[in-house]
Amino acid sequence: MSEILRQQLEKITPLTDKEFDYILSHFTIKKLKKHQFLIQEGDIVHNDHFVIKGLLKAYYVNQDGKEHIMQFGMEDWWITDYQAYFNESKATLNIDCIEATEVLCLSLHNREKLCADMHKIEHFFRKKSSSGYVALQRRILSLLNSNAKERYEQLLQQYPKLFQRVPKTLIASYLGVSRETLSRFSS
Repeated sequence: MSEILRQQLEKITPLTDKEFDYILSHFTIKKLKKHQFLIQEGDIVHNDHFVIKGLLKAYYVNQDGKEHIMQFGMEDWWITDYQAYFNESKATLNIDCIEATEVLCLSLHNREKLCADMHKIEHFFRKKSSSGYVALQRRILSLLNSNAKERYEQLLQQYPKLFQRVPKTLIASYLGVSRETLSRFSS
């Protein structure tokens, strides 16, 4: 179960067994059922979550009750409400399970401790943060510059496995289009 975390860490930095055991000792495991919330708007966010198994969605509900999906999270991905996590404040996002899910939870305190204790882990999180900033910028630019069909094709090319696991209504919400519009692209 923890091998998936080790594989991700070692894509960036090699680890000894002792180093990995020390890192793993700073995580806790959480199992959730389909449709169960990992984080609800208004919760204090204590953890970042590494997905071992399952599929989640992070979303915001506007004043009109419309759901806007910000991110999906599947195996080998990290997910949380980062604004609330880093500011140790209340969540503005909801994160719930599309499938039964298992995550490894890392508190901000333990993350900071690991980074202070191990340069390798500080390097890992810096690289992951940089990749996250790039992905966020790409997503914003795509929303600003691409039409719905182009966004659909980009998502399909980037994450083909997502389309096999996520209902079309959720893909439509992520792309900011109606279910009907999405159906025209995928037919």
